[in-house]
Amino acid sequence: MESKKISFEIEENVAYLGFGYNCDKSMTTLDEETLQELSDRLDELHKDKSVKGVVFWSHKERCFLAGADIKLISSMKTESDGAHGAEAGQIIFNKIEDLKVPTVAAIHGVCLGGGLELSLACKAIVASDDKGTMLGLPEVKLGLIPGFGGTYRLPRRIGLPKALDVILTGKMLKAKKAKRLGLVAGVYPKERIKKMAAFHFGEDEKKGSFKESLEHIASDNFFAKKIIFQKARESVLKKTKGFYQAPLKILDVMEAGIMKGRSSYLSAESQAFGELCVSEQSKNLQHIFFMTETAKKYDGPKSSGKLPKLRKGAALGAGTMGGGIAWLMASNGMAPIMKDLSTEALELGFKQSSSNFMGAVKRKRMTYDEFERKQRSIQGQLGYDGFERVDLVIEAIVENMNIKKSVFTELEGQVRDDCIITSNTSSLSVQEMSTALSKPERFAGLHFFNPVHMMPLVEIITHDSVAPETLEALYYWCMKAKKTPVVVKDGPGFLVNRILMPFMNEAGFLLEEGVPMKDIDDACLNFGMPMGPCRLLDEVGIDVGEKVAKIIHEGLGDRVESSPFSSKLVEKNFLGKKNGKGFYIYDKRGKVEGPNEEVQAMLPKTKKKMDETEIQMRIFLPMINEAATVLADGIVSSAAEVDLGLIFGIGFPPFRGGLLRYADTEGLDRLVGAMEERAASVNANRYTPCDYLKELVANKKKFYDV
Repeated sequence: MESKKISFEIEENVAYLGFGYNCDKSMTTLDEETLQELSDRLDELHKDKSVKGVVFWSHKERCFLAGADIKLISSMKTESDGAHGAEAGQIIFNKIEDLKVPTVAAIHGVCLGGGLELSLACKAIVASDDKGTMLGLPEVKLGLIPGFGGTYRLPRRIGLPKALDVILTGKMLKAKKAKRLGLVAGVYPKERIKKMAAFHFGEDEKKGSFKESLEHIASDNFFAKKIIFQKARESVLKKTKGFYQAPLKILDVMEAGIMKGRSSYLSAESQAFGELCVSEQSKNLQHIFFMTETAKKYDGPKSSGKLPKLRKGAALGAGTMGGGIAWLMASNGMAPIMKDLSTEALELGFKQSSSNFMGAVKRKRMTYDEFERKQRSIQGQLGYDGFERVDLVIEAIVENMNIKKSVFTELEGQVRDDCIITSNTSSLSVQEMSTALSKPERFAGLHFFNPVHMMPLVEIITHDSVAPETLEALYYWCMKAKKTPVVVKDGPGFLVNRILMPFMNEAGFLLEEGVPMKDIDDACLNFGMPMGPCRLLDEVGIDVGEKVAKIIHEGLGDRVESSPFSSKLVEKNFLGKKNGKGFYIYDKRGKVEGPNEEVQAMLPKTKKKMDETEIQMRIFLPMINEAATVLADGIVSSAAEVDLGLIFGIGFPPFRGGLLRYADTEGLDRLVGAMEERAASVNANRYTPCDYLKELVANKKKFYDV
C-alpha cells in the first residue's frame, strides 16, 4: 500500500514505521487517516512471517506523536461517539501489543497522550536524551481519561503507585526520569535513537514486575490496594477540591478493573472516555486548550521590516517585582542588568530571583550549577552602566505617573534607538507615559502579574504611537519566556485588573452590610476561585488595591465605585501579607495564622446571613457586566481574550471555561434579569446591565457568538 501519513520500510527483516511522513505541521497527531493507515500496516505485519522486529519512530525534529487530534475529540457529540472512538484506537494498539515479534518505540521529542499509549503497547521504549523529549498522559488536564489503553498498560509497566501519579497529574517526564521509573528501557543521543532501538529486541520485560506491582497488591494484600487508591483519592480531592470529574473517574476505572482482563478493562476505559469527552467540564477544558493554542500565534499588526532581536535585558527597579522580572530574563539567557536607587532594593531583588531559582533546584528542574550560573548572570547596579548594550528594558518602579515619566526621559538618553522600553504598570495610562519619550513607537506596557515566576499571563498594552514591530517583538519574547501574552488597548485597569476590581470591591460592600468575611471567601472558593476576595486583597496588598481602585473609579465612574473599607484598613496600617496584617494574620513565612481580630472588630457587630449563591451572584455579576463593557470599549476584541486573561491572570476556575463562557452557559437573559433585580434592591450604579449586554440579549446572542 502507498505511504501517505506513515513511512514504511523493511531493512534486514526489521520494519520501520515513521510518523510525521508528508506532514507540514511541526506536531504530528493521531488523526483518522493516520490511525487507519497504521491499522492497515499492522494487519500486513501480522501476516508477514519474514519480519523479525518492528520499530516505531518519527520524521519530525521535535515530535514523536503529540497524541490524538483534539479537534477529532471535540467533534464528538454523544457518549457513544466517544466510546466508539476510544474502542477504535484500542483495537489498533492491541494489534501492536499482539504482534509476535519484538516491538520498540524510538521516541525523540514530544510523546504525549495517544503517542505514549501507542508506545506502551510496544514491548520496549527507548528515548533520546534531548531536553525536548517529554513523555506523558495529559488527558486529565482536558477532563478526559486516557482512552487508548493508557490506564491499563502504564501500571503494568511501572507499577500502580507511580502510574497513578503520572496519570492523575498529567505530568511530563523527561527521558532520564522515565528510565528511572521503568517506563523507558534506554536513553540515547537523538542521532542514534532509531539505530539503537533494534538492540532492545528480545529484551525480557522485568520478571515479576506485574506480580509485584499489581497482582501481589491486589490479591495477596487486598488492604494495600485499598490504601493506595484511598490515598490517591484524598490527594486528588485536596488538590482539586472535588471540582474536577476526570481524576475521580480515572480512579474508579482503575480500581474496579485492576484484576480484569484486557478486554473487559478496556471496555470500561472506553465507556468512561465517552462519558467524559462530551461532558460540559471537558468541553470547557478543551475550549481553554484551543484558546491557548490560538494565543501562540501573533494576530496583531504585522511589521513590514525585521523584528528587533531581544537578547539582553534590563529590569529598571528591583525589589520583589523587579527581582522577579530579572529572574525571568536570566532564565532566558538575557544576562540582565537590575538597576535601582538603593542597595537595599537590589538586595531584595536578588533575594527574589535567588528564591525563584532555588525553588527550581528543589523541584529538580535545575541543577545547583545552573542556579549559580543564572543567578550570577544578573548584574545589580545603581547607575546606567551597560544600558547601551540592552535590547529590552522593563520598568518596575513605584506607581507614580510623574516619577515614571521622569525616569523614561532619563532612560531614553542611556539606551540605543532600537532598544524597546516597557512599563510594568498595573493601572497607569500607557498612552500618557509614551508622551515622555521622543521615540514613543518603541514603547509599550508589559504588565506582569505577581509572583512573576508563577503567573503565566502578561498584558501587552498598546498606545496610539506604538510601532507594529514593537508589539510583535514583545509578543514573541513573551512566548519564548513561556508566558501567555494578551494584547490589550490602554484604559483604566487594562483588561484583568479592570474586571477583577468589582470582585474585590463588592466584597467590601458585603462586609459593610454585615456578611461575615469567612462566608464571602468560602462562597468564592466553593465557586472554584483559588482564593476569596479578602485573601486575594491581602496577597496583592490592601494599599495597592486601594490605589488601583481609585484610579479605575476615576477613569470609569460610579459603576466601579470602591468600598471605603479598604481605606480604613490602610489608615490602621493593615496592608496585607507584606506586613503580616490584613484581613488575616500571617507568620514570618507568609502562612495564614487566622483572621485578624482587629479587622473583625471594625465590621458590623450584627452579622447578616446570606445564601452562598446570593454572595456569588453579588460578586460575579458585576464582573460579567464589566467584562461586557471591556468588549464594548474595544480593550480586547473577543470573549476568548477576556477568558484567557482571567484564567491565567487571576485563576478564574478553568473547569468553567472562563467568565464569559460561564455567562453564556448560565444564560445571558437570566443573568441580565438578575442584574436588574439587584440594581433595584442593592445599587443601581454597580448592577445596571450595560448596553452591550442588553443588546446581546435582545438579539438572542451569546458572548461567543460575536
